[in-house]
Amino acid sequence: MRLTSIHTYPVKGCHRLDHDGAFVQPWGLAGDRRWMVVDADGVGVTQRETTRLVGLRATVHPGGLSLRADGQPDLDVPEPADGGPVAVRTFRNRKLPVPALPAGRAADDWLGALLGRPVRLVWLAEPTRHLAAGDREHDTGDQVSFADAYPLLLANTASLDALNGWLAEAGEEPVPMNRFRPNLVLDGASAWTENDWVGRSLRIGDLRFRAAGPCDRCVVTTTDQETGVRTKEPLRTLARHRTNRQKVLFGLHLVPVDTGHLAVGAPLVIVP
Repeated sequence: MRLTSIHTYPVKGCHRLDHDGAFVQPWGLAGDRRWMVVDADGVGVTQRETTRLVGLRATVHPGGLSLRADGQPDLDVPEPADGGPVAVRTFRNRKLPVPALPAGRAADDWLGALLGRPVRLVWLAEPTRHLAAGDREHDTGDQVSFADAYPLLLANTASLDALNGWLAEAGEEPVPMNRFRPNLVLDGASAWTENDWVGRSLRIGDLRFRAAGPCDRCVVTTTDQETGVRTKEPLRTLARHRTNRQKVLFGLHLVPVDTGHLAVGAPLVIVP
């Protein structure tokens, strides 16, 4: 079993970045989801609300972020250094606010033009808890970015192949792995075997991880990550085959135990 690809999403909900390697920090891959677009209430704006985010291409560089989108000039956004933090929430039903730093008017106006609504861009200077203790089966404390729940998401190519087989049987088109927005993609394992790793330790390359639990999926999986077109698949077919406790599952949440560099091609082994 080996890693075949590594991905980050600098702004929560934006187009992915593909990497040959990445540095693993306690709260996830370096540069992954440390920025977030929020509405007037300070609640995160994601692809659940607007598919226009697929057109946002963000690149992290030392001291800031570069934003690109078709039809708009490129914009460089420095990491905020002045002004006080504002309280934001990753989702409306999250009761625990997170202090984040506003990126400023230029970024807000640029993203407002892209999304067609008033928004703000904020930066998570210090990763911190945004789910109350007890809300997750395996609590990571303050070791999480603006990710939905856990620092990293691992996906298995064999599981995608199995899903695409079900889609073909239903007369539907196959979907690429990017629909599931993973950080790490694994090859060489059997389909759905990742679900048996929950609660166990993994070693990828030289680094250890804890398998925290399966990932429950939402409407974002039905959004073409290149065009923003939304349909009913693959969520409808996945729900027929991979539902547990009314949650549709695909992928495995990971929590880093070690920090360090991780590269495509690294072997994955289950720690006895």
